[in-house]
Amino acid sequence: MTERNVVIAIDGPAASGKSSTAQWVARRLGFHHVDSGSLYRAATAAQLEQRDVVDPEQWTEEMVLQSANRITFVPAEGTFSPLLDGAPCDAALRSIEVTKQVSRVAQMPRVRNWVNELVRLSAGARDVVVDGRDIGTVVFPNADLKVFLVADPWERARRRLIQRLDRHPTEDEIAAETDALVHRDAKDATQTVQATDAILIDTTYLTQEEQVERIVALAKAVTRRPDKTSAVDG
Repeated sequence: MTERNVVIAIDGPAASGKSSTAQWVARRLGFHHVDSGSLYRAATAAQLEQRDVVDPEQWTEEMVLQSANRITFVPAEGTFSPLLDGAPCDAALRSIEVTKQVSRVAQMPRVRNWVNELVRLSAGARDVVVDGRDIGTVVFPNADLKVFLVADPWERARRRLIQRLDRHPTEDEIAAETDALVHRDAKDATQTVQATDAILIDTTYLTQEEQVERIVALAKAVTRRPDKTSAVDG
């Protein structure tokens, strides 16, 4: 295999563990992690700050793209981070308000083009592990490795709530979150398509370390490059 920038694409539905798994895989391989979803969230957060249009039903592509002008996507240690007006915005990206509206923004074709172009540019001079939607089908159709993660909606909901609440959720909480995820899946269906040459991994009964090990093994086989550590970092 000729030496060139390597792209590993990880796709899957919401809360399938794409981003956290991609981070670990990138760390193992010494690659940069690119989370395309963070850009959709950043654009959503920027638009939510525009108080002149309160009702998201009234948002247009032009409005969101205008708000997105405040966003930069910069390399950090082993990753890329969206900045809003030059400042970190991690807390805003994970807010409930952003989570409720990000699917609306992600369905806007011109916003998707904006995100995809930034993601492609980020991979211009680096080996990357990219996660999000359309990564293996639209953004990097010639990626060296394509992985599609899936999991049972109940398990995805449970994992997401543990991350959000920092505790074990009740069954009622999981049921409510499962319902929200199923509705989100329906909204995102056209942007969550498995590439024909992607490797499907069902993570319902896998630990995150097991997921990472499988993808790292596949990546090493495809790229013939050793990983940078002997074990997954915590």
